[in-house]
Amino acid sequence: MKTDIEPEILEALFASAATRPGTASRMQPWEHEEAQRLRTAETTLEPVSLLSSRQSGVSLDGAYRIQWHGAALRVGEGARVVGHKVGLTSPAMQQQFGIDQPDSGILLDYMSVATEGVLCLGDLVAPRVEGEVAFRLGSDLCGTNVGEETIRDAVAETFLALEVIDSRYGFEGLTLADSVADNAACGRFVLGAPVAGVVPELGDEFLTLTVDGAVAGTGFGREILGDPIRAVAWLVNRLASLGAGLRAGDIVLAGAVHASLPLVAGQTVAVSSPRLPQAVLHAA
Repeated sequence: MKTDIEPEILEALFASAATRPGTASRMQPWEHEEAQRLRTAETTLEPVSLLSSRQSGVSLDGAYRIQWHGAALRVGEGARVVGHKVGLTSPAMQQQFGIDQPDSGILLDYMSVATEGVLCLGDLVAPRVEGEVAFRLGSDLCGTNVGEETIRDAVAETFLALEVIDSRYGFEGLTLADSVADNAACGRFVLGAPVAGVVPELGDEFLTLTVDGAVAGTGFGREILGDPIRAVAWLVNRLASLGAGLRAGDIVLAGAVHASLPLVAGQTVAVSSPRLPQAVLHAA
C-alpha cells in the first residue's frame, strides 16, 4: 500500500519531535510562512531567495519542520505521500553542492513519472537529473539502530531510478538547511521495472547514465554511502528523530552515484546497469 498521511498527522509528528531536548517547543510563525513561500514558488515557478540568507542560524530541526509542513500543505491539496528520498549520499553530489552530509525529502504521488514517460520541464524551476538506486518496502521500518539485515529483509523490490531534482531557491549557494527546507530538492522521479528483493552486492552494481544515447555519468552503487542499503538505514534513523518511520509500500530513492546534470527539453535520459532494468525519461 502507499503511505497516506493527513496534514494534521504530519503536524502531530512535528509536535512530538518538537518536545525533544534541543528542539523548539513549537513551530515558529516564520517556519509556517517559509513553507507557504516555497509552495508558492513551486506553483508559480518563481524562485525565492535562500532561506539561509534571510534567517541566519536556522537549525536543521527547523528546516525539517518547514519541509514537513510544506508536505502537509500539498497533502491538504490532495497529494499523497508515497515515500522518501535520501540526497547528497555520494561524494560527487556532496562536492557539487558543497554539503558534507546527506539529507532527506518526502516523495508525493504527483512527482512520479512512468518510465518512458514525458516530463514537461515547464512545470519545474531548475531541473537537474541523476541516476540512482531505489527500493520499495514490503514491511514497516522504524526506530533507531535498525540493522542492515533487517532493512534487506524489509525490501520487497529494487529499481534503477532517475531523479529530477529541482530547487525553489535555485542551486547557487545552497546550504544544507536550504536543501532540507525545500524538501531536499524533490522534483520528479522515474522507476525502472522492479527486481524482487535486494540485488546482492549492490555496491558493485555499475550504473550508466546516458543523455540522447551518449554516456553522461557513471558510478558504482558503493558511491551511495558504501552501499545503497545504508542510505535506507540513515533515513530510518533520521525519521526516528522526528517521531516517524517508513511504511510498507514506501518508495525510497537512495541517492545518485554521480553529480547531477542539467536537464534540457528534447533530451532522452536513461540509466542502466547489468542486473537492473533501465529507467528512461523524455524531457519536453
